[in-house]
Amino acid sequence: MRKHPSRVMMLAGVVLVAVVLAAPVRAHHGWSEYQDKQFEITGTLDTPVSLAGPHATATMRVDEDVWDLVFAPSARTARAGLTEGVIPVGDTVTASGHRHLDPQTLEIKTERLTWNGKVFNVYPDRN
Repeated sequence: MRKHPSRVMMLAGVVLVAVVLAAPVRAHHGWSEYQDKQFEITGTLDTPVSLAGPHATATMRVDEDVWDLVFAPSARTARAGLTEGVIPVGDTVTASGHRHLDPQTLEIKTERLTWNGKVFNVYPDRN
């Protein structure tokens, strides 16, 4: 006679599946992780813009610190003209957006990046 799994085991399985499916959502760079106040910082592009992930990314160096720049989703960032290789590493850029809530995390949800007089507005619907 075959035994049926207990309800506890079934519930544990459902919880495990829910946790696994929620992991990508938690990794998404939503706005709740960032300050409401507008933030702007100028430095040099440390790594090139990458469109490889769900959001475009880059890093910039400000003095001895390296800041992570998180842009709009990759396709939207590319439509704004901010594509891989358009800005040479080492050039001066200004990032405008919202700083991460954790002051130890050097990360900006970047709405606009300015380089050489050109503004890449990856979130034109945000003021």
